[in-house]
Amino acid sequence: MTIAAFLLGGTVGSGLPIRDAFIAVFAGSLVLTFVAVLSGMVGARTHLSTAMISRFAFGEKGSYLTALVLALGSYGWFGVQTGLFGETAFTVFQHGGFEPPVLLLVFVGGLLMTSTAIFGYRAIEKLSLIAVPALVILMFASLVMVLRDNPWGELVAAPVPGDPMPMGVAISIVAGSFMVGAVVAPDITRYARNSTHAVLAAVLGFQVGNVIIVFVGAILAHATGESEIVQIMLTLGWGVVAFLVLILSQWTTNDNNLYSAALAFSLVFRRWPKWKLTAVAGVLGTLLAMVGILQQLEPFLLALSALVPPIGGVFAADYFVVNRRVYRFENLSRVPAIRHVSWTAWVCGSLVAFMTTPEFPGLGLFQLTTVSAIDSFLVAFVLQLVLAKAFQRGEWGSLTSPAPLEDQAGPTSNPIT
Repeated sequence: MTIAAFLLGGTVGSGLPIRDAFIAVFAGSLVLTFVAVLSGMVGARTHLSTAMISRFAFGEKGSYLTALVLALGSYGWFGVQTGLFGETAFTVFQHGGFEPPVLLLVFVGGLLMTSTAIFGYRAIEKLSLIAVPALVILMFASLVMVLRDNPWGELVAAPVPGDPMPMGVAISIVAGSFMVGAVVAPDITRYARNSTHAVLAAVLGFQVGNVIIVFVGAILAHATGESEIVQIMLTLGWGVVAFLVLILSQWTTNDNNLYSAALAFSLVFRRWPKWKLTAVAGVLGTLLAMVGILQQLEPFLLALSALVPPIGGVFAADYFVVNRRVYRFENLSRVPAIRHVSWTAWVCGSLVAFMTTPEFPGLGLFQLTTVSAIDSFLVAFVLQLVLAKAFQRGEWGSLTSPAPLEDQAGPTSNPIT
């Protein structure tokens, strides 16, 4: 439950008719669910974090760049949320007759969010217990207000309130929005008791929860003619309490962004304690917020939908079809320095996605499925299967038949932190 989902819904809802917006939200969430299911199952079965899995998939040193890409996605979203925090806080102060600099509010917000992420999940849990129920109430109360004044039939027949958006672009934006979260699902599902729990988490989180909140955002955008959540709340007449709810929800989401960014950084900077990595991620995310990443949300999401899905495609294909028996903690010391096969699959998947993505940040040269996120995942998945099967023995040397991996092993069977 995150304000970014409302913002995403506003972006899609302002560019598509309401029925098409639902199709885009549902299809984009289906892509997210598919990737999260595969990634989450790898985490649940191996009990390894995404960073550890990347070491098997891309090699000891080859995984550095993919880890940095995942970290970039996480603290990029931190920048988006922190920018929203600053704008929301500014609106609250403005209602009270005081107008502090937005950049100052962004900086203070980044500092506060980073501090709770450093203290860990106990701090995140306490905030979430307040913020999530409050956000659910605010979301459905806003929906009731909108449907009371704007009958459903009128909303369906209403023209697009903003610039028209192609369906494929809309689906890619929805899929790209939380693609980093889907790919880094092992960071959470490594603690799952079995694969079924990981699958249920992906379905409930992305195909149910994500669809609901993003589509509600699209409905609100259609009804109010606004795509930004703060302006929507102003249009609906909510007071300062609503803005405080928005700020809290951004806070709890951003803590998770920093957690994943710190785990990704830990693969490269292994001697640094987690609190330092979290602090660095917080500083970088805050800087992105201060230079205006929020205003570049659509290109940012399209870039993520090109770079991140093929990472998941590579390690899903490698684990489920090619090298499943290799992914064990005791084999980490025998991982090759660079797995050129995996790098080739990832780079090709990303290049194809940029070629099928409309201009800026893409090239718009041709189309495959019309959804660049799917293009990049499928290309990387297929290439990994073909190339790894052909060059598997050369990559792994003598590591050809390690002990089989048990799916039902307990969540603490490997000493991973």
